[in-house]
Parts: sequence; C-alpha cells; structure tokens
Amino acid sequence: MKKKVLVFDLWGTIVETGVKPSPSRQIKYFLRVRESFSDFVLAFEHSFMTRKFESLKQGFEHVVKDFNLRIPDFVYEKMIGMWNKNVILSEMYEDVKPVLEELRKKKYKTVLLANIDQFAYEQLEHKHQLSELFDAVYPSFETGLLKINSESFEKIAKDLKVEKEEILMIGDSVHSDMEAAEKAGIQGLLLDRKDNREYDNKILLLTELEEQLKK
Repeated sequence: MKKKVLVFDLWGTIVETGVKPSPSRQIKYFLRVRESFSDFVLAFEHSFMTRKFESLKQGFEHVVKDFNLRIPDFVYEKMIGMWNKNVILSEMYEDVKPVLEELRKKKYKTVLLANIDQFAYEQLEHKHQLSELFDAVYPSFETGLLKINSESFEKIAKDLKVEKEEILMIGDSVHSDMEAAEKAGIQGLLLDRKDNREYDNKILLLTELEEQLKK
C-alpha cells in the first residue's frame, strides 16, 4: 500500500543536538541515577515531557520527586543551563528543508512526532519554525504521549484519516523510533546518518527517502 503520511522524529533526524553527551544522558549523570540508561530515559521523558510546567526548574523538580531524590540548587542550575545550551546550539540538518519541500509538492502529509518538553519546543519553534515545515506537529508535552505509546500513532492515523499501513515512521533510534512504530503496527525507516546501527530498513541520508518511497 502506498504511503501517504510520513512521520518524522525530531532529535537526530530533523535537528542535531547542541551538546554531547546527549541532554538526557547528562541529566542522568547530574542526578546520579544508577539504573540503565534505557530504563532511566523512559521514566525521565514520561516525567518531564508529557505535561506542561511553569518553568524548567519546576519540570526538573517534578523529575527529582518522581525519582525520589534530593539534590542541591546548584545541580538544578547546571541542568537548566545545559538544557538551554542544547537548544541554543542545535542546528537543523541541511537536507531537511529541501526534502520536506519536495515531499509536500508530491502530496505527502508530513508529521513531526517528538518526545520533547514545552520549553525546548518553544525555543526550537522560534529558531527553526518547525510548524511551518510540517502539516501536523505532535509534541509529547501537548499530547501527553511518548512515541513508545502506541496511542501516539493511533492519534495520527485518526486525525489524518489514514490506515496504519499508509504511515511510515522515519527516525534515528532503533528503540524509541523503530520499535515504537513496530509496536503500533507502523512500518519504520531508520535514518542512520553515521551508519553505526543495525536495522534492515534504513537510509544514511534523508535525501534517500524519496527512492525508498518508490519501492
């Protein structure tokens, strides 16, 4: 069945992060959490990215409470500084705008599906005008759903009035993008810009997407 809706991940797919290690890994380090990163990041994103807060500090306070931790104020300051720095230094990949413009000309519906907090999203929207690049945007802080939740894809299918077989998920993570899509019955296409991940259906550049859609 021909794909009609193309769902894109944000970080590592559309926008390159501005700090390394990744912001979530640095938060884990600041909080001194011992559990595995895969377990941590899911709990962290659910706590921090599925609701709205009055400030970044309030958001991080909510995370600290959910993890049953206590941290001094200077750690909050470090986390807030790093989180803001990531957005300030973030850059959109050069191949994104040309590819999205071409897809729109060919009548594909493009969707941004992102695990993201409201403060980072607002800054990215101001910097990159994300809402103008996509036909629909689904940030987790607004929907209350992470990508791993199948309801996020079901909502897109319902809103755009398409079958799941007509949707393709494009992202850079095997776990949070490809496996999340598969769990929802959606086909996934891995964008592996560094060619260091194993996945059957993958491309190395976003410019290869159009050729994939012909198959």
